[in-house]
Amino acid sequence: MSSDKSSPDSYTYAQAGVSIEAGNALVKAIGPLVKATARPGATSELGGFGGFFDPRAAGYHDPLLVAANDGVGTKLKLAIDSGRHDSVGVDLVAMCVNDLIVQGAEPLFFLDYFATGKLENGIAEQVVAGIAEGCKIAGCALIGGETAEMPGMYAPGDYDLAGFCVGAVERGEQLTGDKVAPGQVLLGLTSSGIHSNGYSLVRRLAADKGWKLDRPALFDSDRLLIDHLIEPTRIYVASLMPAIRSGKIAAMAHITGGGLLENIPRVLPAGAHAQVDADAWEQPRLMAFLQAQGNIEPEEMARTFNCGIGMVLAVEADAVAALTAQLEAAGETVLTIGTIASGEKGCTVRGSAGTWSAKAEWEAAHLG
Repeated sequence: MSSDKSSPDSYTYAQAGVSIEAGNALVKAIGPLVKATARPGATSELGGFGGFFDPRAAGYHDPLLVAANDGVGTKLKLAIDSGRHDSVGVDLVAMCVNDLIVQGAEPLFFLDYFATGKLENGIAEQVVAGIAEGCKIAGCALIGGETAEMPGMYAPGDYDLAGFCVGAVERGEQLTGDKVAPGQVLLGLTSSGIHSNGYSLVRRLAADKGWKLDRPALFDSDRLLIDHLIEPTRIYVASLMPAIRSGKIAAMAHITGGGLLENIPRVLPAGAHAQVDADAWEQPRLMAFLQAQGNIEPEEMARTFNCGIGMVLAVEADAVAALTAQLEAAGETVLTIGTIASGEKGCTVRGSAGTWSAKAEWEAAHLG
């Protein structure tokens, strides 16, 4: 085509703020990371319009598929402000796969969505490297994703993440909560830190109290405060899947937003009430620090943070010893934190600091 010097300027996508070349370079750079997550059933090849997965090649005969999606919340802002981009990808995977295993499902494949105003491949590569690491820990394949460069949608340097995971469980082996019964014991698996909930409050405290994130924590002189705050969410897949398949677990609750009070009732049947003994474990130093710094009421702590417990299991009393030994051998710290009693569906947390209860209102709040 000929050009006329008197004609209007020719616009390009790059002038509008979107670099196709940068996107292509990112796909090329993350290729080896994606291949490292390959597992039976997935090829982990990028470039198509969708990713394939073969459940039969993964060993399933009559599987039910289970899907979950989540984000990292405002922990991303903490990562962005501190320049710590290498672990939030692990958080992204953890929040999805931990939701799948409480249904009894093995995570099979994962897809991510990365959105930003201007693509900076160094940052994007760090984030995707974390996602790939999380997938390796969880044993699922990273089979695709989307990178969106959207000028004007985000402040300079900001980005957002979303994750999508699909798992499978053989028909009849899913955990639905129908096996929960009074007399069962509640076991708690310790968390690695704050995980990925409550960070709006954490960031508000950091700003109001003038925390120096790049200095040793007041409660741990050997580690920077930012290292405690950015610690990635623990992924429980490898330790819990053998126990799930053995049939020793009646139900599980992933302790995310809403804390112990609101998450445990989500897996209880009618007529079952969870009784949690808050004095059964020592609050982690990080949680105690947050509570003291914000003068946070105990009930608010129980609704906002995991308080040191990332996963709760309901099991028969005669299975506690063997299951505890099995999980500890797999690297978990296991605590006996309560029991299942008869009563209105809900949860009560009791301790020396007081008593707090929550009814099972999650369905109405989230589905009504």
